[in-house]
Amino acid sequence: MHHLSNGPRPVGLRIERWHRFCIYGVAAWLAGSGVLWLVAHYFMRPVTEFGEGIHPLEPWSMKLHGAGAMAALFFVGSLLNIHLRRAIKAGSNLASGWSMIAFLAALTLSGYGLYYLATEQNRPLWSAVHWIVGLLFPALLILHIVLGRRRSL
Repeated sequence: MHHLSNGPRPVGLRIERWHRFCIYGVAAWLAGSGVLWLVAHYFMRPVTEFGEGIHPLEPWSMKLHGAGAMAALFFVGSLLNIHLRRAIKAGSNLASGWSMIAFLAALTLSGYGLYYLATEQNRPLWSAVHWIVGLLFPALLILHIVLGRRRSL
């Protein structure tokens, strides 16, 4: 027997399991490779007879981070229709959701800036913005997930 409801139908905002795992995996990949670069760059630089050198993990962590960034752009784009549009329409979890969008935009723009726009003079600023926002992002992602699950109960 089916019940017909006169009220609005609940909107499904939960992302499919495989999709969630891909998004969480890419987020972990980016956080890990970003932290690896920070550690190699700031704490593992070898001192040679010619001055401070580049640790071998720096370029490798950067290559891994760039690959993860491309995957992240794909998966964030995949959320636009199935999650983002529906959440806005339902008015659900908007504060943390819009914060996620702002953080992702800042990471994308600062990553682009580091790769294409940074000069020797302003590279430290581009870098600091990117890694500070990047270090804060996992906490925001977890907060967004927790708040979303609470509202769906």
